[in-house]
Amino acid sequence: MISEPSSAEPSDLAARAAEKHVVVIGGGIGGLVAARECAKVGMQVTLLEAADELGGAIRRIELDGVVVDAGAESYATRGGLVRALVEELGLADRIVAPRPGGAWLAGIPGVGAAPLPVGGILGIPANPFQDDVRRILGWSGVWRAYLDRVRPPLTIGHQLSLGKLVSSRMGSKVRDRLVAPVTTGVYSASPDDVDIDIAAPGLNAALTRVGSLSGAVQSLRDDAAAKAGVATAAKTPGAAVEGLSGGMSGLVDALADDLTRLGAEVRTGVRVRGLRKTAKGWDVETEAVPMVAPAAAEEADAVVAELHAAEVVEAEPVIEQIAADAVIVATPEAAARALLSAAVPALKKAEAAASPEIEIVTLLLDAPALDAAPRGTGVLTVPDSHTAKALTHSTAKWAWVREAAGRRHLVRVSFGAQGEPAATAALSDEAAADLARTEAATMLGVALAPEAVIATHRGRFVQSQPASIIGSGERRAAARAAVQAVPGIAAVGAWLAGTGLAQVIPDARDEADRLRRALLWE
Repeated sequence: MISEPSSAEPSDLAARAAEKHVVVIGGGIGGLVAARECAKVGMQVTLLEAADELGGAIRRIELDGVVVDAGAESYATRGGLVRALVEELGLADRIVAPRPGGAWLAGIPGVGAAPLPVGGILGIPANPFQDDVRRILGWSGVWRAYLDRVRPPLTIGHQLSLGKLVSSRMGSKVRDRLVAPVTTGVYSASPDDVDIDIAAPGLNAALTRVGSLSGAVQSLRDDAAAKAGVATAAKTPGAAVEGLSGGMSGLVDALADDLTRLGAEVRTGVRVRGLRKTAKGWDVETEAVPMVAPAAAEEADAVVAELHAAEVVEAEPVIEQIAADAVIVATPEAAARALLSAAVPALKKAEAAASPEIEIVTLLLDAPALDAAPRGTGVLTVPDSHTAKALTHSTAKWAWVREAAGRRHLVRVSFGAQGEPAATAALSDEAAADLARTEAATMLGVALAPEAVIATHRGRFVQSQPASIIGSGERRAAARAAVQAVPGIAAVGAWLAGTGLAQVIPDARDEADRLRRALLWE
């Protein structure tokens, strides 16, 4: 950290900040937060987003008049940092918690579907004889899991792989039927690839202390209950999240409005072609396609129709060079590496992580059979049992979505995982929607005829590797070190911070702080 000169006067700092120009490339949450941190101290900020809208993985869609989230629909409450930003932006009155109901598992061999057991950690049960656990594992699976209590500990405190630890201690049924659906749904990853110490901090240490995996799970839950002052045994999996009434896009809107208030320039539809180091800082080369401006409002539809009918090629892009004192790259990993390849040559030596493409198909349904939420707020699938990895029954999970949808239902069906392309990837939009409908019917245990579908939306997302994947920490640290070694450059986003707003937001804030301090105190 760069130390601050003790002789610095506030007026000098303000003048120095006003002279600095920071260009932020990417208008997702990471870019918006980083831009805001620089604008808050009076720096000139220009944010460039290639898409027509800001938000990145947070997207707003409208299905037959119902406006909902297409991407991220909530944030993890751990650390309280996302909530703090939400409150700072004046959105405290919009914070909502999921409705009770819990999740289900589907595709259980010999069982079909059952509620996801409560009282565990990442699907690992504290009590294998618990009724909801026994229903899924069967008596043979229960007794195999119980051997964990009487067998000597195996490689205590040294096992990295969650899946390998679970299978060695409690058997393959616990790993495959309880843990794998959770890690696939939450991290899009096999439990064998999940790092215990990241996904379940303290579990290895508790195993060393207690001597059994199930006992370690119970110990951690007891510790959490004692700290919180409440009983957590009955809490349902996934309850530690919050959302915003009206959708998470409200956070994007609030950040964009605050940037405007702070004097920042926010430009969409602008693609950055390259970065070049100059004697005074950086040169950012951009291109933008000018929009067609109709002569009058009544002529707009006719002009658009004429352009489409004639298949008119896009207008020549406008090339612009923007001078900057510093640049923050806030794009997904592939785009970030392409932009930084010349400016940060050492980044080529830092291994890139696998970034699978995830698809979420949202269905608005006329399905009275879902009124009673027969499978709770969502469904996770046992790997290889379905083509979909998870389903969220949004109108059962969020009261505001239920109110907006009226008598209709909204479900989100997710496809794709680490190392596994989405089953919908090669399908047309119509075929993808129909596959989502049939998967939803099977996962929810109700009949959903084609005519029950009122409207659909298909969203594609590149998912950065979660921080909990084995080796992810080392890869991210190497990439971050390469970027930080170059003065005047910073990079933020899920590929460096880990997935989830609870990791992206504080990381973007910290990186922006590092960069702005260097600009002010150098």
